[in-house]
Amino acid sequence: MAGHDLSALKIDDRHRSSGGAGRFFRWFAVAIGIVFIATAVLFALKGKTQIVEVASARAPQKGDDRVALLNASGYVTPRREATIAAKITGRVVDVLVDEGMRVQAGQVIASLDESDARVRLVSAKADRDASQAGLVDLQVQLANAERELHRTQELEKSGVSSPQALDLARTTRDSLVAKIELTRQQVQAADAKIKVAQQDLDNCVVRAPFDGIVVSKDAQPGEMVSPMSAGGGFTRTGIATVVDMKSLEIEVDVNEDYIARVHPGMPVTAVLDAYPDWQIPSKVRTVIPTADRQKATVKVRISFDRLDPRILPDMGVKVTFLGEEPKTPKDNSPGAVRALVPKDAVRNDSGQSVVYLYKDGKVERRAVSVGGVRGSDQEIVAGLTEGDRVVVDGFDGLRDGQKVEIRR
Repeated sequence: MAGHDLSALKIDDRHRSSGGAGRFFRWFAVAIGIVFIATAVLFALKGKTQIVEVASARAPQKGDDRVALLNASGYVTPRREATIAAKITGRVVDVLVDEGMRVQAGQVIASLDESDARVRLVSAKADRDASQAGLVDLQVQLANAERELHRTQELEKSGVSSPQALDLARTTRDSLVAKIELTRQQVQAADAKIKVAQQDLDNCVVRAPFDGIVVSKDAQPGEMVSPMSAGGGFTRTGIATVVDMKSLEIEVDVNEDYIARVHPGMPVTAVLDAYPDWQIPSKVRTVIPTADRQKATVKVRISFDRLDPRILPDMGVKVTFLGEEPKTPKDNSPGAVRALVPKDAVRNDSGQSVVYLYKDGKVERRAVSVGGVRGSDQEIVAGLTEGDRVVVDGFDGLRDGQKVEIRR
């Protein structure tokens, strides 16, 4: 062991310095790469366009500043709606309407199997024709009986004929007169049966009772329909449901503690759940004069000032009953409301109200002076005008002058 040379294990200084330099350059390259990647990510994030949602500032309309007295919720309901059914029991042959189709009053909705009704009509006409034919025969017999009676009367005056023969001739004539009257009544009865059979035939055609839109198609060809429910659910009672879209109104339940505040003609602002930014001018049509003892509410019906195709039956709606219009500053006075924007557009920045104005693909941070709140809108006293577009959603990381895109 003592004879071995340990100097062979010594590391040459040249190799030691060369290895340290290699490690340095490797770590330096890694650092440069990290910096490059971070810079690229930073530029990518900086150049990314943010998606926002905008809304236009609108000018306050007459009545916008009325005092809100009461809020309620309800549904859009038609004042005129009908589930169209057949007047008779029959099998559906054809249904000529579908959901969403507009129909006119008197338009054919469906047709039923008319074979039985047509057979009854033919039979009734045959009975009437037979009775009329019998009436003609009796009238011929009556004419002959009148002549026979006249001859018998002359013979009886001459003493040739007996009184019994005269009575028989008179009886024959009177019997024929009675039979003719009976036959005439039978002809009238046959005419009545014809009208009934014709009405049954006409009832096989189902028509729309008024102008409207079909909202439900309840029967299909081949099914049985009846004005009365029968057959354990195999018989339909209705063919289609038609709604008069011109009769749409709002129905809400108002707590009876506040019903004294509501009166016919009272102005109302309605907001559909489907269009929360759309305020629809309306007014109270009537207050139903009865209360629901279970819910302690009174039903109120509200009419739209103007109907719109977006308003559909059974839509949820929230209404605000408005008071009298207060006296407000003139448009050119310092306290006048310049515009209305959604409440979500106004942000609080260190105690100051600001909005982000959208213009030419960029946003501009702008301080505004606000007034009161009108439902879902915020009054803007200064800083905005009608038509300005402001951001209402997408504020995360938003800054003044940033490029943005509008959400479609």
